[in-house]
Amino acid sequence: MTPLSEKKLPPTIPRETVEEQFKRLAGKWEKDVAYLSSLGYDHPAYREITRLGPDVVPLLLRDMELHHTHWFCALREITGANPVPADASGHIVEMVQCWLKWARENGYQW
Repeated sequence: MTPLSEKKLPPTIPRETVEEQFKRLAGKWEKDVAYLSSLGYDHPAYREITRLGPDVVPLLLRDMELHHTHWFCALREITGANPVPADASGHIVEMVQCWLKWARENGYQW
C-alpha cells in the first residue's frame, strides 16, 4: 500500500477570481446586448455579476469610470444605495460622477 504522502492527487482546477468572473461575464453581457435598445439588466450574465456581491463593487466602479458602462442597477442592487438624483437620471456622465463621488465618500477604492 502506498503511503498517503506519496499518493498522486488529481490536479485541482483553479477557481476563477472575482475579477476573472467579472471580466468573463461582463464581456458576455456587452457582446449579447451591444445592438439592443434595452440595456439587458435582466441578462443572465448581468444577473450573475450582481450575485458576485460586494467584492465586485470596485470592479464595477473602475469599469464605470473608464468606460461609462451602465452598472447603475447592479450597484444599486449590491450596495442598496442610489446616489443619483432624479434630475441626473439619463445623463450618463453625471450618473457616473454621482456614483464615483458616493463610492469615495464611502471608502471604496478601485
